[in-house]
Amino acid sequence: MEGGRGSSRWRFASPNTTVAAAGERSVLRYLLDLHSFLDERGPRPVIPLSVGDPSSSPSFRTAPEAVEAVAAALRSGEFDGYSSRDTGLAARRAVAEYLSCDLSYKLSPEDVLLTSGCTQAIEIVMSVLGQPGVNILLPKPGYPKHEAHAVFHKMEVRHYDLVPERGWEVDLEAVEALADENTVAIVITNPNNPCGSVYTYEHLSKIAGTANKLGMLVIADEVYGHLVYGNTPFVPMGVLGETVPILTLGAISKRWAVPGWRFGWITICDPKCILKETKVFHSLRSFKMLTTEPATFVQVKLDISQLSDISDDIDFCRKLAKEESVMLLPGTALGMENWLRITFASDPPKLKQGLGRMKSFCQRHQSQFN
Repeated sequence: MEGGRGSSRWRFASPNTTVAAAGERSVLRYLLDLHSFLDERGPRPVIPLSVGDPSSSPSFRTAPEAVEAVAAALRSGEFDGYSSRDTGLAARRAVAEYLSCDLSYKLSPEDVLLTSGCTQAIEIVMSVLGQPGVNILLPKPGYPKHEAHAVFHKMEVRHYDLVPERGWEVDLEAVEALADENTVAIVITNPNNPCGSVYTYEHLSKIAGTANKLGMLVIADEVYGHLVYGNTPFVPMGVLGETVPILTLGAISKRWAVPGWRFGWITICDPKCILKETKVFHSLRSFKMLTTEPATFVQVKLDISQLSDISDDIDFCRKLAKEESVMLLPGTALGMENWLRITFASDPPKLKQGLGRMKSFCQRHQSQFN
C-alpha cells in the first residue's frame, strides 16, 4: 500500500467520538447554521440577539477607570516581561481581597489561581477532576463549554434539570437521583447563563447541603457575578464554604464588558482545607495559571401550538433569520428543545427594534385556530 492511502494503518484514525458529538451540539454550530438563512444584503440590517458580547455595543463600553488602569500599567513598563511570582502575587492578592468582601472568612493569595479568562478556568478544573470512570453533574440548560471540557477529559456527563416554574432553580431531587459513588462534582452557574436567573441564599444553602450529603465538590461559575435582574441580590457560593468545598470560577470579562481581556481566576473557597487533604488543591496549584463564552441572556419558552408552520425552536430561529434578519439562539443548542435564548447585550433602540420584528414574525405565523 502506498503511503497516505487507506486510513486503517494510521493510529489516529479513531478519534474520541464523544468529543465530536459535543462539538456537534456546540453553540457555534447552530449559529453557523442560522447564518446560512440570513439575507445579509437585504433591505434591513441584521440584528443579532443570539450572542452576548456586550463590547460590541456602544451602550456597554467599559468604565474609563478600567481603561486608564490598564493604560497606566502599560505605560509603567513594569509588566512587559514574563509574568513573575511578584506580578502574579499582586494580582492574586487583589482578587482575594475583592472576593473576600462578600465572605465571612478571608481568602489569601494562595487561594487564588489566575487564568486566561473563565474558559481556561473551566478547562483546568475539568482536567484536574477528569479521569475515566468518574461523572460530573451539569445543569440543563447550561453553558456548552462545561460539557465540552468535561467530555474531553474523559468524564461522564449527567444533566440535572433547572426548573423554569421555580425561577430556574436546581432540581435537587434529580441531583440526588443522578449522583452515585463516582460523582466528583456538581456545576452551578449563578447568575445563570442562559436563563438570567439569580439564586437566593436559601437555595444556594440547599445546594451546598445536598453536595455535602453526597460528598461532592461544588464548582460555581460566577462569571456574571453582580450582574442581576430585579431585586434579588447576587450571593456568592463561597459564603457556604464551611458547608462544602467550593471552586469559584470568575473573570473580569462580563462585569467590565471586556471579553477580550483574558483575565480570570479559580478561587478555592475551602476554609476547612478539605481540598488540601484530598490533593485537589495541590493538583490545581501545579498548573501554570497565567499563560503567554446582568447575565445578559433570558430563556424564553416557545409554544409551538400557537404557531401555524413552525416545527420546533430551530425552525423558528431559521425562519426568523430569513424573514426578519434577527438572530436568536435555539434552546436545543443548550439542551432545551423549544426554548429560545435572547441576549440583552445590545443598544436599547436596536433591541427594541429586534423585539418588534420578533413580534411581527409571531403574529404573521400565528395559528388561525388560536
